[in-house]
Amino acid sequence: MTRTVLIKLHLYLSAFFSAAIILVAVSGGLYLTGIKGSVEQTPVGSTTSGQQLLADPSQRAVERALVSLGVADFEFDYVKQKGSQLITRPTTRPFYTLDVRGDEVIVQHNQPSLQKRMIELHMGHGPSAYKIYQQVFAAGMLFIILSGVWLGLSSAHLRLRTALAVGSGLLVFSVLALA
Repeated sequence: MTRTVLIKLHLYLSAFFSAAIILVAVSGGLYLTGIKGSVEQTPVGSTTSGQQLLADPSQRAVERALVSLGVADFEFDYVKQKGSQLITRPTTRPFYTLDVRGDEVIVQHNQPSLQKRMIELHMGHGPSAYKIYQQVFAAGMLFIILSGVWLGLSSAHLRLRTALAVGSGLLVFSVLALA
């Protein structure tokens, strides 16, 4: 692969993934400053299939529980179980939580704020297709970073500055991550 082709690939992948890079930086930065978003919860009702639901927390069983409470036209990709709570996913759009307390199941409709939606995407709780995109994004980011370092180190007039930037970045990361 020639240097020109590598530069073009580096540029095009950087541009292609710029929206995801911005999402990760903005959502992560806001989260770290205490702006974590919110979820507006609305009670839907309760049903008495708690232990049965915990024994079979499948998508089909959750759909039946929701239909029994009048929620018929709701689509979700999968169910996440956290202890005695079942959560429809993705949580980047309106979702339901089913809290099992004994044999009672308390169902709530959840509406995440924009910031909460961004954080859910950041954490990989988006739709199944988006998870595949995130895997491709991760590989693309590795390529972008490694190709950028290689391009800088292979250029005589950029070699020292690139080496200093990589070295100082590695040092700061190591000190802060291992402290």
